[in-house]
Amino acid sequence: MAALTADSFAAEAARLAGGALLQPFAIAVSGGADSLALMALAAESFAGHAQVLSVDHGLRAESAAECAMVASLAAGLGLRHETLTPSLPPGGDMQARARAARYVAMADWCLRNGTALLMTAHHADDQAETLLMRLARGSGLGGLSGVRATGRIDGIMLLRPLLSWRRAELAAIVAARGWTPVDDPSNRDPRFDRTQARRLLAETPWLNPDRLAASAQHLAEAEAALAWAAERAFATRHQWHPPALLLDPEGLPAELRRRLLADGLRAFGHEADGPALARLLVRLEAGSSGTLGPVLASRTAGAWLLRPAPKRRRT
Repeated sequence: MAALTADSFAAEAARLAGGALLQPFAIAVSGGADSLALMALAAESFAGHAQVLSVDHGLRAESAAECAMVASLAAGLGLRHETLTPSLPPGGDMQARARAARYVAMADWCLRNGTALLMTAHHADDQAETLLMRLARGSGLGGLSGVRATGRIDGIMLLRPLLSWRRAELAAIVAARGWTPVDDPSNRDPRFDRTQARRLLAETPWLNPDRLAASAQHLAEAEAALAWAAERAFATRHQWHPPALLLDPEGLPAELRRRLLADGLRAFGHEADGPALARLLVRLEAGSSGTLGPVLASRTAGAWLLRPAPKRRRT
């Protein structure tokens, strides 16, 4: 990949987004070095189109001042800025809840303001950390594909044009402007998986983040190929016999059998998680039956029969 400049950034962003960058778009800026570099590059490359969004969860006393700092820097670049203050949903993992709340709040802002694209500052080091974390969790191919360069949330296009560049390159852009980025202590908190993955990368020279990021890209391409094959398998191997659905898994490799079953469940409006889907697949392969969500699945003459599960009687 070429060195990170405004021109190389603009070329990569345009490649990923197509014509979407000709319209106003939003960029997520927390005040850390990564997102400040994204803001500087976007201002230089797409002047007049970028709107800066910061999110203040109110979890740290410094967060309001940090958002104000981002607003000041954005104004110096001629960019509009807005701070969003979503509340956190209840639950356990605070980082996961905060991340989900940020995306929901920014996507909602984009929908309300007629903005079709949201850009974030994920980079190659983030990708390497994500791959290590998901390897440790035993993730499948979809999870090991890591952070995707493009995606969608509530109809808003997500764009991550910095995945080919390293954290140090982004920090150099910020340092060259004389900016002091936010130092979030949670980035050093050993309780979090990402912090441990980051430390492992820093202490293990043969774990090269560029190569790990390249592996994630290869896995993403393999995932896309499997998704293409699974779509065609479902198209030719399902028959509706209302209200039942018949699936023919005969001769398919194991992964395509799994995806065929997942697509069958989706046809009934149910998105199965990995472990639950695996348990149902084992039962079907053994010639047994099982219920998952609103679906009762059974095996008949080598095929899988999916139908609405009987409603439970109230006692």
